[in-house]
Amino acid sequence: MEKSSINSFSKRLITTVILVPLVIGCVVYGYTSMYLLAMLGAALLSWEWATMVPNKRAPFYAVAYFFIAVTATLLGSLEGWIGSMVLALILVFFKTRDENHRWLLLLGIPYISVGIWALVEIYTLYGAQMVLWFLFLVWGVDIGGYIFGCTLKGPKLAPGISPNKTWSGLIGGVALAMAVSYGVCRYFDAADWSIFKFYLIMAGILAVIAQIGDLIESAIKRHLGLKDSSNLIPGHGGFFDRVDGLIFAAPFAVLILRSLVLFAN
Repeated sequence: MEKSSINSFSKRLITTVILVPLVIGCVVYGYTSMYLLAMLGAALLSWEWATMVPNKRAPFYAVAYFFIAVTATLLGSLEGWIGSMVLALILVFFKTRDENHRWLLLLGIPYISVGIWALVEIYTLYGAQMVLWFLFLVWGVDIGGYIFGCTLKGPKLAPGISPNKTWSGLIGGVALAMAVSYGVCRYFDAADWSIFKFYLIMAGILAVIAQIGDLIESAIKRHLGLKDSSNLIPGHGGFFDRVDGLIFAAPFAVLILRSLVLFAN
């Protein structure tokens, strides 16, 4: 790696060593701490989106994003969740009539709320172990993509969107995610999981989806002329930069897990 890459990796490593145990602790401790962690994430994402996308009333948008994210995780019925989402979209739609980035401001509502809801839904339906499995495999994608991409380099994955991403990073990230998934499954006694191989395949699928989420965020930042969503996290950029793949893949994880239950029955 080049010296700049090493320095960046060092900052990432230090921040990761501090934050990862805190996140794991919140997930393991119980629903209340998991919910508070999700709401903290929603607040940070709401603030970053409202300040990242140029607009005339950032405080309003930040509150709107956060409110619908909280509502999405509290409502027990799908109908109620959809209803609140539609009302929020209508409200913000009329508020954004004079904005230059109207559709990006509207996109913030489903982007944040659906991702946060899905993370809490995984915990509610399947428990802390499943959330940890999902977190570790997405972290594996990020770490593998960074290490293999910086080390092996090679052909660019999407040079028009994110010049630093390579095919080697994608393949390395997916491979590490699957390896991490295997390790987590073994740690939690995979012998009790009747369809263990499904989780390995699922890890590979979600790893690719997480990378797509990363590319979508990169495309948004490129459109806005930004390098990072903020400078909140040393070595990582903004909070959104770190969880873009996570919140994008989480709804797909819920869909796949629910289909697994139907398949098992």
